[in-house]
Amino acid sequence: MSVVDQFLAEINQILRTKNGQKLREYLVIEPPLPPLYSVIVIEVRQLFPGKKQDVIEARCEKLLPEYHEGDSTGGSWTAFITFMVQYFAFLRDVNVDQLVETHAMLQSLLNNCILALSDATMGIVMLPTVISFSRALARLAIGLDRRPDLIAHLARREAIAGGGDAVEKVTLVESSANVIREAFKKCLNERSGNATGLDASGKPDGRRTGIYLCANICLKLFFHCRKLRSAEQVFTNISQQSPPLARFPASQRVTFLYYLGRYLFANNHFFRAQLALQAAYEQCHNQGTKQRRSILVYLITSNIVLGRFPSVILLQRPEAAGLGKIFLPICQAIKKGDLATFKNLLDMDHRNAAWLLQKRVLLQLRDRCEVLVWRSLARRTYLLSGFRGDETKRAPSLDLRDLLNLALFLEGRARTSAEALSNGHTTNHGVAHSNGYIDPDLEGETDPDSMDLFTMDEMESIIASLVNQELLHGYISHKHLRFAITGAKAKPALDIGFPMVWSVIEAAADKEVPGWVKAERVQTAAPRRVVVTDATPAGVAPGG
Repeated sequence: MSVVDQFLAEINQILRTKNGQKLREYLVIEPPLPPLYSVIVIEVRQLFPGKKQDVIEARCEKLLPEYHEGDSTGGSWTAFITFMVQYFAFLRDVNVDQLVETHAMLQSLLNNCILALSDATMGIVMLPTVISFSRALARLAIGLDRRPDLIAHLARREAIAGGGDAVEKVTLVESSANVIREAFKKCLNERSGNATGLDASGKPDGRRTGIYLCANICLKLFFHCRKLRSAEQVFTNISQQSPPLARFPASQRVTFLYYLGRYLFANNHFFRAQLALQAAYEQCHNQGTKQRRSILVYLITSNIVLGRFPSVILLQRPEAAGLGKIFLPICQAIKKGDLATFKNLLDMDHRNAAWLLQKRVLLQLRDRCEVLVWRSLARRTYLLSGFRGDETKRAPSLDLRDLLNLALFLEGRARTSAEALSNGHTTNHGVAHSNGYIDPDLEGETDPDSMDLFTMDEMESIIASLVNQELLHGYISHKHLRFAITGAKAKPALDIGFPMVWSVIEAAADKEVPGWVKAERVQTAAPRRVVVTDATPAGVAPGG
């Protein structure tokens, strides 16, 4: 008996026992191949050279049994036969030095593997193999995406086929994720078992065990190619059909919550993002330093936006090494209300800007935290020169002119420092330039940076915005240019007028996190069919 025949006979025995894990161990595709598989490759090339797929198919049909597809017709599991034929063809033709061609072949092989997964009776046996092939395809796709020199011809071919820029291009990574998403749908749409999707022991039943395994691979690829809309579809599908996340293994829960938190963060749902990321961080194994660090970057950023800063104890943990040097200066600038330092720390030219951009958190910190800086500056102004109230029932208040003067003073000091660091290379307006060049079209124009950055109208607008967001408690007297604190009799003026940012946001936030399934689905009774006889048609009189 040839080695190929022996191999098929062993596959046959594995199918009889429905041992999916062992089938995955036999269906090897990634180098280095074990010695036995090198023999199989040589034999396949000798017995089935070129395009003789029909010869391979005849051998597989002879040595593999027929399995029912779960219907009354008794049809054979032809999808598995087709998959095995392509598996042998993959071993015969693959050249790992040609990575682009290897990716196309592996993607086609995975497609057939997913078709075999669809079988109602035997499909579950294919699940471990589908997961293994999906991970291999994802690694290869990401590796190729990081080598633009290898896939440049694909981009050119796509541009010619698309005929212009009107149609959004599907990248190699996205196309790989779309294939794996089909496996995710097969798992999610499992119809065996009861409506809860759980077996008697409370664990996911049938192909549902692969829901989050497939989803996490898809999410990794979608985030890599920045297709958040596709990631949103995954979260929506899970919300509608998945069993509770808590019923799945911890590794799957942590990975899913990490990507869910990142998705919510990217869409400016920072409170929901920190809920998902906090759960992921707490459930992540203590030894998973790299994973805990990835979670912590977005967890810290989300909380800073919400007005809650990392503690020294947290930043001393192994996974937080080096994060304090990046985030603590930002937190200090927010606390002090130092707008100039805050903007400098988050400027594109700052030494940490590249890292923050790579993590995709810089713009959120810069845009969402500025309001917190203004709140701190208003509080600082009140502490320095605010009116504390008196027995004549005048409310504690803050003079907006003092706030304006303090903001301009801090900005002026920052400009002086910047000019000193620029070694005197400034424009006519006193603003530092790297090369002193001024475009001829702008010669003689007023430099915006030479003008006052803040005006009284802006101060009133900023304070009104803070009041509207409930980050300040009181009202503005436009006539007297003052911010008055209300309710200071019940509590100290500082506490009532400048409430804690985190407390305000938490009180108003929606604690429900879309995409995070917590409750089990209730089994509903099958709809009853009611047959009505001898009924009078609508519009016809009785007895008519």
